[in-house]
Amino acid sequence: MSINQITISIKNIDISIPNRTLIKNLTMSVKSNEFLAILGQNGCGKSLTLHTLAGVREPSSGNIKLMKEDIKTKPKREIAKNLALLTQDSEDIFTSTVFDSVLIGRHPHIGAFNNESAEDILIANDALKQVGLLELKNRDITTLSGGERRRLSIAQVLTQQPKIYLLDEPTNHLDPQYQLEILKLFKNKVDSGYSILATMHDVNLAVRFATRCLLLFGDGSWLLGDTLDILNEKNLTKLYGIKMERIETKKQIFFSAV
Repeated sequence: MSINQITISIKNIDISIPNRTLIKNLTMSVKSNEFLAILGQNGCGKSLTLHTLAGVREPSSGNIKLMKEDIKTKPKREIAKNLALLTQDSEDIFTSTVFDSVLIGRHPHIGAFNNESAEDILIANDALKQVGLLELKNRDITTLSGGERRRLSIAQVLTQQPKIYLLDEPTNHLDPQYQLEILKLFKNKVDSGYSILATMHDVNLAVRFATRCLLLFGDGSWLLGDTLDILNEKNLTKLYGIKMERIETKKQIFFSAV
């Protein structure tokens, strides 16, 4: 995919819940080499934004284009080939092996009456290797820890091989080691021309990995900008309702509540 190609275009969308508009008149474009972090308090509409961009729910108003086409007219299979949604938590209805579970990510690329190819199996194994689960491929998913299950969900969207990754709290349940490894993995995707949109709770991880940030205030208002421009004490204090202080070292910028 070419660098700087617009992958998602959003124009004048409203995102609402009963009796309340969480996001008003959101207009922005996301390019093929961007990591966009979405920040805000619980209930501000972060997850709903990702679900709306994925076509899972419709905005109250406005238009969304995926790869220059209206998402409303795009077949679900075509959407899934271009875009993957990682939800906050995964629900295991049926027992399955780790490998069979991750292979689900290949379904958009496989015909209704076809079996998985050797290439599909190779892609699934590679995804498990990237998240450190290859040795557990034959394990029952019900025996996994919370962090292992989270990495399996991430492997599943990697197996899907989309151009756009919508990640809802990708570091949920992960130890610090895997938080950094997973975010580095997706940063490498950005460097290779993919688009990442991720809701995040940790401001300091957003500082480290995001190229741009979208701040959602929960009352309809929002701010969008380059990470180091928009993440400042004034904006973050308003966003979280608590005084935030910037701490700068020779190597990195941090923010802390005071």
